[in-house]
Amino acid sequence: MEAINKFYFNNGIIYPINEFTDEDCKEKIIYEVLRVVNGKPVFLKDHLSRMKKSFELINKEFPYSEENIESLIIKVIQSNDNINGNIKVTYNINNGNFKIYYIMHCYPEDEYYKKGVKVILYYGERENPNLKIVSTAFRAKISEKMKVANAHEALLVDRNGFITEGSKSNFLGIKDKKIITAKGEDVLRGITRHKIFKIAELLGIEVDERDIKASEIMDLDALFISGTSVAILPISQVDNIKFDVNNETLRKIMKIYNELLDGSNKVK
Repeated sequence: MEAINKFYFNNGIIYPINEFTDEDCKEKIIYEVLRVVNGKPVFLKDHLSRMKKSFELINKEFPYSEENIESLIIKVIQSNDNINGNIKVTYNINNGNFKIYYIMHCYPEDEYYKKGVKVILYYGERENPNLKIVSTAFRAKISEKMKVANAHEALLVDRNGFITEGSKSNFLGIKDKKIITAKGEDVLRGITRHKIFKIAELLGIEVDERDIKASEIMDLDALFISGTSVAILPISQVDNIKFDVNNETLRKIMKIYNELLDGSNKVK
């Protein structure tokens, strides 16, 4: 069962978790996963805005107001004693079921933020990168490759040989104190990615959204992935190529992002 903790929301009603069923949460759902820190949903309005965009991409009307969903998420958090973790918001396209519930999370250990993680290149691409929708079969193939390589993440390489994003994260590089990442239309525009752009603007760091050849990564100074659960995580190795995890620009961005998570910094 995917849902955890005490209670979850289903189509207008709060239920005890032992009544949860996940038959309609596996395929054909539009979803968002957001982080709860100190009892508050982090970057909530950004997540809801992206969810609304997902509905637009499949020509469906967003069935709830952002204010309504926000109040429901807060209710789920309060029903579960304001516990920290990840919350998933799902809408089944086929039957219209709308659920909000806590899910198991796996935040990287502190050591990974210090030493970085290994990733692999995976030659494949999602059908619609801007649409946040479950694709179980695609994920299963990638997970198997990652398991064999003992890798934390896989960077997707499209049919043109360009790195787009991670299987569950966004991918960014640093070259000469400048951030380099794939163009927005080619990837899921991650909430953490968006916040990194805001931090870069604050620090006067240029962001270059462009095609990145897989063969080009060895020329970059540093690499990292970003996402709701991983936050900003340095990459120490791509296949057999190693990278600097203590890059000054990377560490500055990480510091400010962590302050955003705990609420000590209010970068918009």
